[in-house]
Amino acid sequence: MSRRLSSQLQQKFPEDVYCEKHLELVQLFCVDDQILLCGQCFHSQEHENHLVCGVQEAAGVYRKLFQEILNTLKEKLEVAKSILADEQERMVMIQGEEQDFKEMIESEYRIRFRLMVEEMNFRSLQDCVFNPKLREDHLNQVLAFATELKGQSQETLQRLNDLGKENMNKLKESEGRLSGHICSLQKMTVELEKKCGKYTLMVLQNAGSSLKRSESLLLQCLEQAQITDLSLCQVTGMSRMLKVLQRAVTLDPKTANPCLVLSEDLRSMHLRNVQQDVPRSPGRFVFSATVLGVESFTSGRHYWEVDVEKATKWQLGVSEDSASRHGDLPTASGNKVLLMGSLMGTNYTFWAFPPLKRVSLRGEQMHKVGVFLDCESGHISFYDVANTSLIYNFSSLTFQGALRPTFSLCIPSGVTNSDSLSICLPPVSSCDVTVSPQSSLA
Repeated sequence: MSRRLSSQLQQKFPEDVYCEKHLELVQLFCVDDQILLCGQCFHSQEHENHLVCGVQEAAGVYRKLFQEILNTLKEKLEVAKSILADEQERMVMIQGEEQDFKEMIESEYRIRFRLMVEEMNFRSLQDCVFNPKLREDHLNQVLAFATELKGQSQETLQRLNDLGKENMNKLKESEGRLSGHICSLQKMTVELEKKCGKYTLMVLQNAGSSLKRSESLLLQCLEQAQITDLSLCQVTGMSRMLKVLQRAVTLDPKTANPCLVLSEDLRSMHLRNVQQDVPRSPGRFVFSATVLGVESFTSGRHYWEVDVEKATKWQLGVSEDSASRHGDLPTASGNKVLLMGSLMGTNYTFWAFPPLKRVSLRGEQMHKVGVFLDCESGHISFYDVANTSLIYNFSSLTFQGALRPTFSLCIPSGVTNSDSLSICLPPVSSCDVTVSPQSSLA
């Protein structure tokens, strides 16, 4: 009977709530038990030692507290939505990255096979012409190497595929977790907005529960999924034929940036001890001092090595010779294909161009970088010589003119720099090549 009467009174007067036990108007709020009290409830032994305050006072405190929490929840909701959008974007990006790495791996093994065949032909062509048995052995060697290389290629591609699936699963789990968190934040936001409305008693209804649940949401960390860099799926090994193709590249002083000092033998370069007032852009190459190689390539295969150990930010690659297109003096402003290295702490980050994109991250010092150019196939590979592994390659490129090696050092803003690059000389006897299926993997 008393419960029905209390309900009827509340419907008639939304802000006048009556105690269901004593049928008295509730005007007090017990902070300890988080319930409304009438006068008789207040004087009962049950609430004798509890903290009790007036309804209006309690509602004002909780309304202010809920409004602060509501603002923070809305901020966190926007952050969660932003992270979710980033995760969904990363899902698309890693699919593209995986396809890029797949094409890079396949093109590298194709080039490696051609180099191996060329190496075998280089050593045994004359003997095979007059000796059918040697010709048959040579063919068997090529077939054996092709089988071995195909197995290595499939193994590398499988590792890439497994890593791609693992990364995608992590991102999907993160997407689901963030979506659920966003849903909870939205529900909590709606609930607190209602509590902060005009009705005083609505603020206090289940106030403790609302406070606990909202604080729990705010304490949950919002993090992106930690995925593995696909560049860890390295193509290891380098063809020994590269040593046969290695060129004695020299620097062209006519194309050197004024900030560069070239050695007398034109095989090394370093920055002048000057300060440059250029905008800062952490991790990016805002300004570079460039010089081209004297050598110009229009056909064939070529390879050169550069010592980068004393440089923290550098660029290597090839540039279209502007003189071959315009008939004027050569400059370093032609179309370029570049690998850019940046040492930050103990990590090496590699960027490729074009287009500009981060392609690899390695936690080790770089010593020598090898550059391989195949003019006919439009292929350029960059190698970590010390670890005999591929850093990155470009394939099926189209050039309009002669290509020249390009070398750049990046100038920091407002500080001096002692970075330097040195071009390595070819081995004394580059024709001493051992022929075996494993020779390209040494």
